[in-house]
Amino acid sequence: MVKRGNRSFVALVLVGALLGGAAGARPVAIGGLLQSGAVDTRQFAGGEALAVWTLPRLGVAVRNDPQDVRLLYGARELRYAPATGWRAIGFALTQRLPLPELAGGSLYVPLAALSALGVPVLADTPGLLDFAAPASVPADTLPPSPVTAAPVAPVPTPVTPAPSPTPLNTHLATVRVSRTLHRTVEVQRVVLELSGPAAHTVTREAQGLSIGLPGVGAQPGTQTLESGDTLTVSAGPGGSAVYLGTQGGRSEVFALDNPPRIVIDTTTYTDSRVPPPINPEALPEGVTYRALGKLHLLSFDPAVYVPRVVTAPAGRASGVADLVRSVGGVAGVNGGYFDPASNLPVDLVAVGGLMTAGSLEKRATLGFTAQGETLFGYPKPRYVVSGTGFSVTVNSVRSKPDPALLTAFVGDGRTRVGADALSTLYLAPSSAAVARALTGVNVPPAGTLALTFDPARFPQLPAAAGAPLTVSLNWRATDAPWDTAQDALSAGPLLVQGGRVAINPAREGFNTATNVWRPTRQVAVGTLSGQPTVAYFEHGTPEAFAAALAAAGVRDAVRLDSGSSSAAYLTGGYAGLGGYLNTVWSRPVPNAVVFVPRSAAARK
Repeated sequence: MVKRGNRSFVALVLVGALLGGAAGARPVAIGGLLQSGAVDTRQFAGGEALAVWTLPRLGVAVRNDPQDVRLLYGARELRYAPATGWRAIGFALTQRLPLPELAGGSLYVPLAALSALGVPVLADTPGLLDFAAPASVPADTLPPSPVTAAPVAPVPTPVTPAPSPTPLNTHLATVRVSRTLHRTVEVQRVVLELSGPAAHTVTREAQGLSIGLPGVGAQPGTQTLESGDTLTVSAGPGGSAVYLGTQGGRSEVFALDNPPRIVIDTTTYTDSRVPPPINPEALPEGVTYRALGKLHLLSFDPAVYVPRVVTAPAGRASGVADLVRSVGGVAGVNGGYFDPASNLPVDLVAVGGLMTAGSLEKRATLGFTAQGETLFGYPKPRYVVSGTGFSVTVNSVRSKPDPALLTAFVGDGRTRVGADALSTLYLAPSSAAVARALTGVNVPPAGTLALTFDPARFPQLPAAAGAPLTVSLNWRATDAPWDTAQDALSAGPLLVQGGRVAINPAREGFNTATNVWRPTRQVAVGTLSGQPTVAYFEHGTPEAFAAALAAAGVRDAVRLDSGSSSAAYLTGGYAGLGGYLNTVWSRPVPNAVVFVPRSAAARK
């Protein structure tokens, strides 16, 4: 763990960038060539920024020193020092630039500084920042900034002495400090106890804040707190001031009465290599947290939240927190098994009544109705295509065509389907007619269901737009009301059923000698006391996980992809960091189960 007294900290408003796949951060390309993830931008309180060590790739010569930053591009130069701020050499600044920031051992400067220098950009989109390739890459570090003579201070104009100040009747009597560490999130409280009521002002700076106490007397002094923060009290004839150097932590200031006091709560994320924990004392409304040994449970009031399956674009993976934020959710847990090489699911995924990945037809499955009811069982869903006088079952859900099969694929706007001599029909969701009929390779629009087939093998299927045609899901199961399911996700094994351990690896085709069955971090979705519940098990086998769930009173539960994929995220947390049940970062995943407020779900 990094001690706060020995390093500089990222402001907590940078939280998204620290949590892997952060909001506002973007990949970087140079001359159209995508750079490694280490070059990605980061989002700070002052805006988006790039690490100084990456700038020579853009043709910018640099001096990478937090006390003396230099950026030289052609005839333009920017210099930064803490005492003077940003200075422009060779041109005039037309805007105030955000301060440099330290994060993860690297110094970052705002993109606004590169814009001021005139560094050319080829593309600036929400998903990519592409700079023009430079004519040359500087190899040498710039020397320290030249020392300039200090300006001669003007002779002050004599002034008439002010009258003696009013006696200071209120005093800063005591300063109390407490500190608590939650995993790698430090919460520090500084309490300024006053002898009577007093007004105060707050001035925030990059590395701390000052509390002004006009009319309040105090004993001057400086102390270093256990956290490494510096607390300085100064006094003058008109009152006193307290400076707290927080090294980048986020502080909230508020006043209390009876007795009068001013409270400074500072939260600092001390090590971004470890996920921040949830804050059990500040859970979102309708969320309950229980910790039972190695088992952690998050339950959601079904009157407030509905579970949904949320997916990243086909062939891509995202952090669970990003998937939660993408739909305005309050919490989420990683979904089913997938192929890490392609990021494609290996079993059933259904979203909004459309099956986007086909079922292996043997694994335990979670389902969710439009009303938020959770289903558990073993469905074997297939698309069924119906028209006038005929009904045909779709053979496979995939984009790759096969002349011998009738395939279905939910378009994403970029994946090709079809082939020469094969027909493809487009159907809009809930439509009862063909929207478009094509021959050959084509790219279905996002959300459009495409059916590809050989018309000689399936002559009953229509060949023109406007022909009557409907597609439905035949869930082929009687263990739950699957015909009401809108979303579904297969994973397995089924851990608990009816309050009893129900593991049967042979039924679901699991090889218990492989890594999928090893002792590791485990996650599941189940029901507890009638509430949908996310379960996280710190370490153990699926059998141990199932036994712990049954002992906790969980009625039904299905295990999701576990091990390095395990992630259970809740919004809020300490200082808005968000919190995780998992203590190790997980890898990005293609889908997740997300709990969405009913008010937000109703608007979609």
